[in-house]
Amino acid sequence: MDDQYQTIASPSTGEYKDKGSKFLSFCFPFDDESQLTTILDNIKSQHPKARHYCYAYNIGLDHNRFRINDDGEPSGTAGKPIFGQILSHHVTNIIIVIVRYFGGTKLGVSGLIQAYKEASISGLSSANIIIKHITKQYILSFEYAFMGRILAELKDLEIDIDSKDFSTRCKVIISIRSSDSDIKLRKLKANLLEKTINEVDMDTQLSFCHIDETI
Repeated sequence: MDDQYQTIASPSTGEYKDKGSKFLSFCFPFDDESQLTTILDNIKSQHPKARHYCYAYNIGLDHNRFRINDDGEPSGTAGKPIFGQILSHHVTNIIIVIVRYFGGTKLGVSGLIQAYKEASISGLSSANIIIKHITKQYILSFEYAFMGRILAELKDLEIDIDSKDFSTRCKVIISIRSSDSDIKLRKLKANLLEKTINEVDMDTQLSFCHIDETI
């Protein structure tokens, strides 16, 4: 389905060796490019004597948010084969960083490509690959008097609550799977208005509860 994707549940590692060189792979869930500097800095601090820190990442389903980096290796020998394995394993929202300790013997272009490919496979092989869904997020704002009723309806419809703020006016942030968002919002509105689902649509307003999609 177009609103689900495969990714890794948690960080994983792998290793590949060839002619004295050691390639350590580190796979991380990766949803935001702002994570990149922190991840690289942490790995470099743990492996300060490594020769290269090559990586590739992919975010989203359309392959428009990706990046590859050879970090001094010959062009196309590191980042590209890493990214190739991300695509081959059909995962996204992931970054793979491979740390190379040079063993004294050059591997050549084909040897490097094979090494970074195998290191990527090793890291992904130890990962727990899961299915996640793309969701839409909404903010519900309402008075205290309606809190119990609205929370009960959200529970009955199995709508996930991301956060609650009851400091002044009640505010609840919810997430709904994209493919279910229209029907579940209509059901929520219908139930709160005590109407049938055919009597409401996405434009139906509730006087006691404002529903706005987040950007």
